[in-house]
Amino acid sequence: MPELSAQDAGPVVAAFDFDGTLTRRDTFTVFLARGLGWPRFVWALLRCSPWLAGYALRIVPNNVAKGKLMQAALTGRSLAEMQDWTTRWLAQDFPGQLREDAMARLAWHREAGHCCVMVSASPDIYLAQVAQQLGFDALLCTEMEVMGEGDARHLTGRMRTPNCHGEQKVVRLRAWATGRFGVTGLEGVTLYAYGDTSGDKPMLRLARHAWYRGQTWTG
Repeated sequence: MPELSAQDAGPVVAAFDFDGTLTRRDTFTVFLARGLGWPRFVWALLRCSPWLAGYALRIVPNNVAKGKLMQAALTGRSLAEMQDWTTRWLAQDFPGQLREDAMARLAWHREAGHCCVMVSASPDIYLAQVAQQLGFDALLCTEMEVMGEGDARHLTGRMRTPNCHGEQKVVRLRAWATGRFGVTGLEGVTLYAYGDTSGDKPMLRLARHAWYRGQTWTG
């Protein structure tokens, strides 16, 4: 692993995308399939297939297609049910999904005392536990809207925050850095960033040190 350079003064932040960067594949659809069971998962896909097909053809925005899938799969689900889904997914699907090279980078940053942040478009209903398990200092992701109180708390199926994808990753990261370090945006912060899709590139462009699909990236 490279050592810090003289330019890496001030706070050092390592921002990692999750799906496809830390893991070998997308996790959200697998999480939904595990929770719903395949028959109900396929039915949810069929219900929002026009929007999913539109997204595949690049005529429907990512956030719209994703929002339709979330509404079809998650509306009315209790937080206790989400915890059960997460427990089963972590036990049955998550083992073996982590990429060794990316986890080595994360371990290096943690050992160096850097602030490690997971920045993902996947939702908080399961990523909160994943980020904690992997030792991240913060999680910036798509947050789901919750209604009700106590044991009656449940998901509406809508996103409480904008989909944390593309430029929204930049917005969220800058706002978080301001709150964490008292800086304007990322001024004075040395940023390392890791991603694997075009939706990560706005975040990578912010970084002094960027990696795309495991390779050094210069934009």
